[in-house]
Order: sequence, then structure tokens, then C-alpha cells
Amino acid sequence: MDLDTLSTDLLAGNRRALARAISVVEDGGPNATKLVKSLFPHSGKSHLIGITGSPGVGKSTLVDALITEIRKDGLKVGVLAIDPSSPFTGGAILGDRIRMQGHTLDKNVFIRSMANHNHAGGVALATYDAVRMLEASGYDVVLIETVGVGQSELAITQTADTTILVLMPGSGDDIQAIKSGIMEVGDIFVVNKGDLPGADKSASEISSSLELTNFATAWRPPVITAVSESGRGVDQIWQSARNHRAFLQESGQILERRKFKIQAELSELVAAIARDNLKTSMENSKEVQKILDQVAQHELDPHTAAQDLVQDLFGQPA
Repeated sequence: MDLDTLSTDLLAGNRRALARAISVVEDGGPNATKLVKSLFPHSGKSHLIGITGSPGVGKSTLVDALITEIRKDGLKVGVLAIDPSSPFTGGAILGDRIRMQGHTLDKNVFIRSMANHNHAGGVALATYDAVRMLEASGYDVVLIETVGVGQSELAITQTADTTILVLMPGSGDDIQAIKSGIMEVGDIFVVNKGDLPGADKSASEISSSLELTNFATAWRPPVITAVSESGRGVDQIWQSARNHRAFLQESGQILERRKFKIQAELSELVAAIARDNLKTSMENSKEVQKILDQVAQHELDPHTAAQDLVQDLFGQPA
């Protein structure tokens, strides 16, 4: 299938074309660039919701329940589940997404697992473009489930309009979140598995911590106790997500958030291009090989060498 036909079929809502397009952008290269250029004008209208949290807190079960809730409003739902990369194949190692299989027959739900390719922020670089493929294909809401969250793994905020931070009572996640500054990540906080002991206490502690937080906007993140398996509280989560979307639009923050995301994406794309160019230079350039030899022989320090490499790559001093 040529790229022009692929674009036409995707815009018409063809699911196979969508799956193929996501594979193209995952692979990268000139075809990915051409496809994104063709479809970019048709993107940017979906509500992008990130779901993040430590492994084991029930993110996939919550996503499954959210799909059900969102579909009640007649909206098309796309899901990108960002999984750890296999160290052998580079592919997603949790790709089956067994918990979401109940939606496979719904033509208005599209679920795709993507490998994060060991990207430090928990999301794959190709996620930006995969989201655009879903938007261009007419999906109203895109749920992005990430590998997990840690003190430095905050990249989901660079991808989503609304970020849902999922915690679990009794795991220490609630206290760790308060200590580590992760509280700034969430637009909505969910204490999942709310039928476990300590759920109300965890929710109360998070709420108390949020009261002491200095927020950049007038939005105050709600703290919701939920039981994803039974669906309890999931309607509140979806309503809060809609409220947050409305807040972003009415306050004009939606544009600021998306400018921030574009800045983050461009930084990553330029860095990726620089890494590729550097790798090529290290393999083929006699000048770069000379610099490497000088460092190896302790004739040149790494910092000076790096500045010389920037000069070689970009034609200007660092």
C-alpha cells in the first residue's frame, strides 16, 4: 500500500490503515516523515488522557473501565498502551493487553501496544505521531497508558492534555508521591483498588498534601477513590477528565499545554537526529575517529571532545 492510499484510507476511518500507519511511524525514517506531514493538518482535535502510576496499581484495568464509561457517550476511543521493550526484539513485551480484550469487537475502540524502546520517560518517541494517526482517523478520546512513573519519569505530561495519576493504598505510593514531587504531575488523582484497607486514609493524605501545593493554574486536582474491577468511581474519573478539558479550553491553557508538548517533542526529535548523525560520524568520519583516539589516549578531555563533535556535526561551537 502506497502512502497516499494509506492516508486516504486512514482519514476514511479504515482500522487496518490506522494499524499500518502506526507501524510506519514506529519504524521511523522517510516514510514516517512523509505520512506525518500528510496527516498533521487533520490532527489536534482529540482529548488526550494520560494514565500513569507504578506497576501493579491497576492501570490497565482502569483503562478498560474508562473505555466502557467513555463509550456510553458515543465517543470513539483510541488506546496506546506503552509497554517495556523486550531486550531481545525491541518489541512490546506486554502486547496482548488481555484485560482490554472485551472491547475488541467494538469498531469504535482501537487498542494498540507500543514498545517504549527503553525511553527514559516511560513513553515512546513515536507516541507523538501515533496519537496523530488516531486523531486523523477520527478518535475523539485517546488514552495513553505509560510503563510506570518515577521521580524523573514525567514525560506523560508532555504528551497528554489531562494526566491521571493512579495510586494504590498500602503500597507506599501515596507517601512516595507526596515526598518526590510527583504530585505536580497529576491533573486527577485516583486511589485505585479502593476496597482495600487504607484507601480512604490514602485519599485523605493526598488531599491534604494538595492543599499545601502551589498550583500554576486555578485547576485543583480531584482525588477519587475507585474500584476499577466493579466500575465504582470510574464515572467520576471520566467526569473529572471532561471538567479538566473544559477548564483548559475556557482558560486558554489548552494552547499553552500543546505548545509545551511541541517544544518537548522538537527537543527529542532534534536530539534523536543528532544522535543518529553522531553515530554515523563516529563510524565513518576520520576527524571524529581522531578525536576518539585522542580521548582514549588521554590527550583530550571528554568535554573538549564533545565541543569539537558539536562543531563537526552542526558547524558551530557548543
